[in-house]
Amino acid sequence: MTEMTPDELDTFLRETRIAKLAYLQASGAPTIVPVWFEWDGSAARVFTSRNSPKMRRLTADPRVALSVEEPVGVPERWVTIEGLVSVSNDGVAELIGRLANRYYTPEKAAEVVDVWPAGSVVLTITPGRIRSGG
Repeated sequence: MTEMTPDELDTFLRETRIAKLAYLQASGAPTIVPVWFEWDGSAARVFTSRNSPKMRRLTADPRVALSVEEPVGVPERWVTIEGLVSVSNDGVAELIGRLANRYYTPEKAAEVVDVWPAGSVVLTITPGRIRSGG
């Protein structure tokens, strides 16, 4: 399988898809959670509750992998971003608004955009390595 070109990779990551965020538990065992994400051409962003188990683990060990792939039934294409997470309070409401409107209907997005930002943080994943296929 060939790697995507930079333009193909960028286009693929800007499409609406559910990603899987992999990180390490306190025991060292890996775990994976589905997440909404946004790609800006150089980093991926997700949000989470500042009190979540995920946040506690990422504060202790910021190494992550974010995997995005095509669903079954279409030609195989995938991207995996391996890198480090940084945490910020800046832009939380804006990110949640963009993602809610991207992944939900307008009605459902309107229900959540005023509730979620209060206890959330932005996780920015800076790639150390990007792999792809397709």
